[in-house]
Amino acid sequence: MEPAAPAEHREFIAEGASAAQLAELAGELDAHLKQVERRLGVVISQRGERYHLSGEPAAVQAAADVLRQLYGQVRAGRSLSQQWVHHCLQAHVLEAENDSDSAQIAGILTRKGWINGRGPRQRRYLQAIRQHDLTFGVGPAGTGKTYLAVAAAVEQLDKQQVQRLVLVRPAVEAGERLGFLPGGLAEKVDPYLRPLYDALYEMLGFEKVAKLMERQIIEVAPLAYMRGRTLNESFIILDEAQNTTPEQMKMFLTRMGFGAKVVITGDVTQVDLPRGQPSGLVQAIDILNGVEGVSMSFFHSADVVRHPLVARIVQAYDRGNAPA
Repeated sequence: MEPAAPAEHREFIAEGASAAQLAELAGELDAHLKQVERRLGVVISQRGERYHLSGEPAAVQAAADVLRQLYGQVRAGRSLSQQWVHHCLQAHVLEAENDSDSAQIAGILTRKGWINGRGPRQRRYLQAIRQHDLTFGVGPAGTGKTYLAVAAAVEQLDKQQVQRLVLVRPAVEAGERLGFLPGGLAEKVDPYLRPLYDALYEMLGFEKVAKLMERQIIEVAPLAYMRGRTLNESFIILDEAQNTTPEQMKMFLTRMGFGAKVVITGDVTQVDLPRGQPSGLVQAIDILNGVEGVSMSFFHSADVVRHPLVARIVQAYDRGNAPA
């Protein structure tokens, strides 16, 4: 057995920090510091504005970087939350897998500010969307597949690289028979497109989204209503694609017109189709893998940017579904 590597010791200094800022950085009952310790496997001891860090060299470096970033937020007058600390930690943990090429991929500037991929897989996904006419984003919930697709669509709308945005989702819960639901088409489809709307509102603001929808620059449509259409100069997002049948997926893919860009997102572990009905997304991955002009990005539980428990839940289900 090889001897354990000697522990690294480093000091981080929150220069000029007030008592209130030090309390904000530490969190209630040192919750933020403990969160960093648990996630990175380091030991943090504090004395005033000085923080002594010890542990594996890479983990100590990451902890120092995280504390520096968190303190920057505090100095800017922002309150820290466990969620924000988690996102900061997630970015640094994924950075360990990073390569020099993905680090150079530019983020997206929106009304909210800069949106950057968290980790190499998200950055490569953004790059794939920019470079390919058809991109698949496949992986568990919370990995940013849909959110980043909407961000890329907003970017292309702003740059006038496309003329409109079309949001599509299979309404499998209603069996694709929407007639019995009350209201017009938008009201019938809205419940299934809420994640897409939420991302648009965050990036563009409610009023601008409403105006763009009124002018039909942003259009929502259930998958069943795409038949017979050809979409040119459009950015089309098909969300929850695991709930398409093979026939629906083929129909959708053949709607691409000139100047169109398509992003298809889904989680092949959460298929809601009737038992025995194959998923169009699963089939499309097999058929189109390696086809020129098609990019496929696969995410894992390590890419989850929601509550840290979500990643552990995904991993537990993966283990439970693994063949004996």
